[in-house]
Amino acid sequence: MAPLGDNNNNNVVVSNLKLERMLSMKGGKGEASYVNNSQAQGQEPPEFSAFFSDLPSNDFNTLFQLLPPLANNGCGSMEECLASNSHRSYFAAGVPGSFYRRLFPARSIDVFYSAFSLHWLSQVPEIVLDKRSPAYNKGKIYIHGANESTANAYRKQFQTDLAYFLGCRSKEMKRGGSMFLACLGRTSVDPTDQGGAGLLFGTHFQDAWDDLVQEGLITSEKRDKFNIPVYAPSIQDFKEVVEANGSFKINNLQVFRGGSPLVVSHPDDAAEIGRALANSCRSVSGVLVDAHIGEQLSDELFTRVEERATCHAKELLQNLQFFHIVASLSLV
Repeated sequence: MAPLGDNNNNNVVVSNLKLERMLSMKGGKGEASYVNNSQAQGQEPPEFSAFFSDLPSNDFNTLFQLLPPLANNGCGSMEECLASNSHRSYFAAGVPGSFYRRLFPARSIDVFYSAFSLHWLSQVPEIVLDKRSPAYNKGKIYIHGANESTANAYRKQFQTDLAYFLGCRSKEMKRGGSMFLACLGRTSVDPTDQGGAGLLFGTHFQDAWDDLVQEGLITSEKRDKFNIPVYAPSIQDFKEVVEANGSFKINNLQVFRGGSPLVVSHPDDAAEIGRALANSCRSVSGVLVDAHIGEQLSDELFTRVEERATCHAKELLQNLQFFHIVASLSLV
């Protein structure tokens, strides 16, 4: 089994999860139910290996310290935990690398799982940053509300990346293996309407960049060289690539309404909503922003995001919501 991580240098962390419970059978009293197949019934659970993959910058040690039974069992340091007699029925390993390339030996994986990663592009399309190109995204840092050529460049990059992803997994998976994927999606047929991702990156975040330009803190050229490498696909965008690849059968492919990143304790507190939006933007894009303009200017940027979001708190709370694409595929 190979869970694949975020493609934006964020850590793969299984925080406060009981992995064995999460992956074991649950509910009911049938033949395959937990009650009839648990250790309490005298049957040993099957052993399996779980490979966690993320970019090399990921802190895999944090992940491994959270895996039960080595976590939160009072055994002390990591070394003491490893030396203890504790046992789990699975074996965990970290595999650094981009999931747009090969990660595992051929025909070695039974199940792949990737959550909220595939909307991250491997790169911003080069023509989007080329002043000579009709796809040049002048004055913007995201494709929400951009011109058609820019949106099509993002769409093509997403489909190219997904094709590479499927091609690699088709070589690594065993015949009949299963793959479960979830990523940001959209309901609109128009790729310039990126839904929740568009509201997150294409409104107050965009305006905050413009503020820095108008205040002389950065140049317009500096702003225009920064674009968020995220694309929320439609069902059709996704389906076209899977069908063209031909290695996988689509068992289920849906888009559904998800939640909002604005999780607040006091919905009437505009300042709290503003902070929540700024924190959401920063948690997703902060590493990229820091690399582009430095930490000091990054602080200035997200302060302005918070100020603008606070002024539009009610509107954001009502309208900012994500849609997700969920796919179940089988290798044929």
